[in-house]
Amino acid sequence: MQQSNRELWLSFIAIIVISLIYLFVVITFGGVPGASDLFGHTIGILGFILMLMAETLYTLRKRSRSARWGRMSSWLQFHIFTGLVGPYMVLLHTSWKFNGLAGVVMLLTVIIVASGFMGRYIYTSVPRTTEGIEIEASELEKQMRATDSELQNWLASHPELYRALSKRLASTSISSGNRLVFGRAFEEWNARIRWWRESSRMDRNARMQAIQLNELLNRERLLRRQLASMALSRRLLGLWHAIHIPVGMVLFVAAFIHIIAAIYYATLLH
Repeated sequence: MQQSNRELWLSFIAIIVISLIYLFVVITFGGVPGASDLFGHTIGILGFILMLMAETLYTLRKRSRSARWGRMSSWLQFHIFTGLVGPYMVLLHTSWKFNGLAGVVMLLTVIIVASGFMGRYIYTSVPRTTEGIEIEASELEKQMRATDSELQNWLASHPELYRALSKRLASTSISSGNRLVFGRAFEEWNARIRWWRESSRMDRNARMQAIQLNELLNRERLLRRQLASMALSRRLLGLWHAIHIPVGMVLFVAAFIHIIAAIYYATLLH
């Protein structure tokens, strides 16, 4: 399963819109809205609801083996979107004051969001189907053999210069250790630079042919890296779960205590 950045862009757009609304409120009322004001309360409640949705709905969908309501890839995107936009709204709710329990909740929120980014990166290094099911090594090897066969057939039916181009575009070697997971962005960036250098020297017809070659090489490189990093990625993902989930539980316990205390002091004592 190829993970796109769609949810990150949607989160960015939502954060921009929320920021503009927040600035409008600041300008209109001549100051930062307090956490206990109508706007502060509203944005805090909405943000916390989004955080609850991020914490519960994706987990329920993932644990329900018989559920057919939506693809796991779509639920993961929803989980990331709510997990970014919700904390940002809670941040605005604080009115930039981080004293006492509210400050602890905000610190835990920052930790959980940063951890989520790391988890997303590790998660996408594990090969999966569109339903989120991990692909076994035997299936990866089968796909790699098919891709290699397709690549060799393509090269055999094209001039010799494309074979030389294939060697220049291909990665020199497969990374080892943690670079298999955390160095893949660097490897992909190098591949794009190599492609840009080579394609910029071609005419239009040669470039169209080379695009097909580059796509095959990219697919083969991805499969090789996934196969080589599979065991490490699964270990890292298991370690990440062991940290991320307990921190998330502590966060929501602290958040519920904060909410109960806020209701008590702001409402019941009046």
